[in-house]
Amino acid sequence: MPDQYHGMRLSIFALLFLLGQSIIAQQDSLPPQKEVDSLKLSSIDSVNTVKKDSLRPVSVAKDSLKPKKFGQKKEKKKKQDSVSIRDYKIISFQRDTVFLDTTLTIHKEYKYNYIREDDFELMPFANMGQQYNVLGRTFSNRPYYPRIGATAKHSNYFEVEDIDYYNVPTPMTELMFKTTMEQGQMLDAVLAFNISKRFNASIAYTGFRSLGKYRFEQTQAGNFRTTFNYSTENERYLLRGHIAAQDLEAEENGGISNRAQFEDDPLGDFDDRFRLDVRYTDANTRILGKRYYLDQQYRLVNSKRNSEDKEPTTLTLGHQFNYETKFYDFVQTSQNNAFGSDPFLTPIEDRARLKTMFNKGTLEFSNRTLGKLSGSLGLYNYNYFFNSILVTEEGNTIQNKLEGEEIVLGGKYIKRFGRLMLEGGLNYTLSGELTGNSLNAIADYKVNDNISVIGGIHISSRMPDFNYLLYQSDYRNYNWQNTDTFEKQQTQTIKFGLNSKLIGKIEAEYSALDNYTYFASTATQDQIDAGQETAFIRPVQETATINHLRVKYFKEFKWRKWSLANTVLYQDVTQDQQVLNLPQVVTRNTIYFSSDVFKKAMFLQTGVTFKYFTSYNMNAYNPLLGEFYIQNNEEFGGYPLMDVFINAKVRQTRIYLKAEHLNSIFSEPNYYSAPNYPYRDFVIRFGLVWNFFS
Repeated sequence: MPDQYHGMRLSIFALLFLLGQSIIAQQDSLPPQKEVDSLKLSSIDSVNTVKKDSLRPVSVAKDSLKPKKFGQKKEKKKKQDSVSIRDYKIISFQRDTVFLDTTLTIHKEYKYNYIREDDFELMPFANMGQQYNVLGRTFSNRPYYPRIGATAKHSNYFEVEDIDYYNVPTPMTELMFKTTMEQGQMLDAVLAFNISKRFNASIAYTGFRSLGKYRFEQTQAGNFRTTFNYSTENERYLLRGHIAAQDLEAEENGGISNRAQFEDDPLGDFDDRFRLDVRYTDANTRILGKRYYLDQQYRLVNSKRNSEDKEPTTLTLGHQFNYETKFYDFVQTSQNNAFGSDPFLTPIEDRARLKTMFNKGTLEFSNRTLGKLSGSLGLYNYNYFFNSILVTEEGNTIQNKLEGEEIVLGGKYIKRFGRLMLEGGLNYTLSGELTGNSLNAIADYKVNDNISVIGGIHISSRMPDFNYLLYQSDYRNYNWQNTDTFEKQQTQTIKFGLNSKLIGKIEAEYSALDNYTYFASTATQDQIDAGQETAFIRPVQETATINHLRVKYFKEFKWRKWSLANTVLYQDVTQDQQVLNLPQVVTRNTIYFSSDVFKKAMFLQTGVTFKYFTSYNMNAYNPLLGEFYIQNNEEFGGYPLMDVFINAKVRQTRIYLKAEHLNSIFSEPNYYSAPNYPYRDFVIRFGLVWNFFS
């Protein structure tokens, strides 16, 4: 970690340590009854997290039921509020609000990983913190503006949309701990508190380090976030913002250089994976990002018919500001033929920089009859640059930067008609070269309490990420500029969803892609055999239309204390060239047992998860770019992944114990996350998630 993060890390852990000392002796996971901002806490069932009665007073005076004497003044009952787990609220970027969930479910098991998201459509690499290969694709949620690139290295990078805000009655802390692969741990800590009832703040830090089982694959990262949100007493003015400082580092070994050591080892000489030969041992990648975000709203008109009017007529003026700087570095102490035989300079020191500033003004009108309608005008400034201009041997000039601004007109509409909810959003670029337009429309109809149907469309047009358009490297083959030759990527998508308690959850999406952009190698077979496939990686744009269909199904069956959770993804791609490679079927099945134990002092959940995907031309990984590229030389996949887990919940603490890839003990060593990158062997990992309050 760089020096500037050391003080920040020590401050955070000191704060958490002091907080922990103050509540370590707590008898329950929620605080005892005491005055906090005129609120009093009611008793909580720490296992089921259900309020006993949130409407009744916590206590009743002893003489409150006695008859009053004649002439005696009637005493006023003291109003007392209750605080439960539902009063600890988490607010997303889209202003969707959920309460803190301390239950233990199978979905929590799926999300208990490095990225804290369900990784069903991802294939992890051997070490924690490394890149993920993609098993499933969706094209309806792409960002409107191009990003710096190095997509594979952003798995745990917190974008603006990933930051949560908090509204809590008392200080709340969440600690997530998990062991890594070798010589390291992961800790994700969040502290949320309120300075007053209307001003809430949070401090969060995710840090980890993992040496890994293979040579030269150590990873480490630090993600610092702090947020605040404020509202006036009459809620006419709302303010929220965050600061994020993130540093993600990884050693790159290029994968194993001799697959026979991994696949054909009858004597077990290479059971210790540290003995396997790797392609290089002197390369490192790093992403460093800093961001300042501010979002404010002021209601010019707030016309309520009465105090209970939940849909008043309002006219709101809003403003968003976002400033972010980001670096992507690739450094290598000496030249390696895997990237080219004749570099400009050694050691290799490649750095791509991107600075962006975004301002958006919004005017929103909301009415019970008309719904919510808003219009916006956004200004996006960008500066993507390298150190110097490059003149190639052929006399071509490659610029050192792409700089400009985008002026975008936007609109949004939301309205509920009984059981039907309509939502739409539009962006249209008035000035600029990076973006074109986007349209999103969704209709959600609730048939009854058990069935809901959703349908939507997505249309967008924008240039690919910056590293496709311009890139410079000390390696000669990694220098290009495609601003005059690449066209905007066009995406048209329609989707449908059905959520039924009886049938399950079905999601279907069909996409048509024009000018699809990807990385591919132009190396000949002789060059590939010589280990130089990655020396000839170039960005390519497909002119023909690509059609992609995906259908995803989830259903959970329950019988007494047993459950069977099934997730299946089917994909079909129609294309002239093999440029979008995905497995046709991905499936995950979990059978598990759930029960209260030890006189309901603990809730236990244990089971087995099977994951499988059909073989396909799996994308290969390029460490210099931090990107995956297309390869059609060999297929990977067609092997199962079996995990056994034992999870438990004690009050507000969830404990996780998992034996990952158990079947690798007796199966053939043919499991890969990408060409030359074996998936992890059998490993037992432990961790916990702990919420406590003060």
